Amino acid sequence: MLKSDFAALAPMPDDPILGLVDLYKKDPRDSKVNLGVGVYLNEEGKLPLMSCVEEAERRIAARREPRNYMPMSGLPQYCASIQKLVFGAENPAVLSGRIATIQTLGGTGALQLGAAFAHQFLGVNQGVVSDPTWGNHIAILKADGLEVGKYAYINEARNAINFEGFKAALKALAPKTLVLLHGCCHNPTGVDLSREQWEEAADIIQERDLLPLVDMAYQGFGQGIEEDAYAIRMFADRGMTFLAASSCSKNFGLYGERVGALHVICENAQIAATVTSILKRIVRQEYSNPPCHGGKIVAEVLADAELQKAWREEVDVMRARILDMRQSLFEAGKAEGQDFSFAVEQKGMFSFTGLAPEEMDALREEYGVYGVRNSRICIAGLNSKNVAYVARSIAAILKKRA
Repeated sequence: MLKSDFAALAPMPDDPILGLVDLYKKDPRDSKVNLGVGVYLNEEGKLPLMSCVEEAERRIAARREPRNYMPMSGLPQYCASIQKLVFGAENPAVLSGRIATIQTLGGTGALQLGAAFAHQFLGVNQGVVSDPTWGNHIAILKADGLEVGKYAYINEARNAINFEGFKAALKALAPKTLVLLHGCCHNPTGVDLSREQWEEAADIIQERDLLPLVDMAYQGFGQGIEEDAYAIRMFADRGMTFLAASSCSKNFGLYGERVGALHVICENAQIAATVTSILKRIVRQEYSNPPCHGGKIVAEVLADAELQKAWREEVDVMRARILDMRQSLFEAGKAEGQDFSFAVEQKGMFSFTGLAPEEMDALREEYGVYGVRNSRICIAGLNSKNVAYVARSIAAILKKRA
């Protein structure tokens, strides 16, 4: 009977990252520090409302527009603006119309839509992700029907790229394998490919006829808004056919609005139009239309020269704070007699501490410093009040190895 089927269901375990939030909230210690979830926090430990976003919302509210359905492909102004942001306004791929861009439910939705398109319409059955990667990458690809493997990425010391292993893994892949790549600010390690390494990777991808899906969730948080888009723009300049997922969660502070985009870079505008029609069909079957509010905010900011300038300056400030916290953690580690060079060598919001899973457990249980068991901490969760304590706590764990 159906009642028996319901009664036999077993609860699913919490997400390993989001589950930390509940543990953190229940922790009574005043000294606790949450470095688990990937959300940008300011010096006061709060998620800021960006001034440019606040102004855009005021302008939108003043127009008193009705809340009609959005097109299945999203707000046209948003799609055009975000495409130019990711690829560059003067990029030949943009000007020729050979990029199909769809507004999605955050960067996560872009990844899901891209995987569904690749599997259902391109006949892609295999996907690979970096070892390690953001855990949800694997779940998304599997849910869309792909068998998922891993390619070598980090060396044994977990502080640099195992580039020879990475290249060997790519060369061993069958044609039409989907290769999920982190465009910048690798999550969870913070270790990125150099420009020269990206060029070599592109050579192999083209030779092996692989399908890249470049995930760029942190544009502006690594080296800069333009610099962080290097890999995607280089792929496009080479005339490659690939997918790219972008997100406005971090660089616009619009986590809860779920604003992202999937970009499918095609051979020409005619194929891009066909791809757009297919993506719209998938969207119709899944959720029909994206929400309007977040897309309108981003479009408002990027369409206005003054607002866009203000936005770029605010992103620069956020990136500078992250860099400052990296340097502060490095210096605090030095004061404890430890080499925390990982903090200044890695990029973006996340870093690998080098701690083992059991050591990360001890860091949480003994000191109230919350990070993911795979060694990841969120640098944006640090501030001038807690960075010394975090450094002492990590140092104490490391000293127990002796």
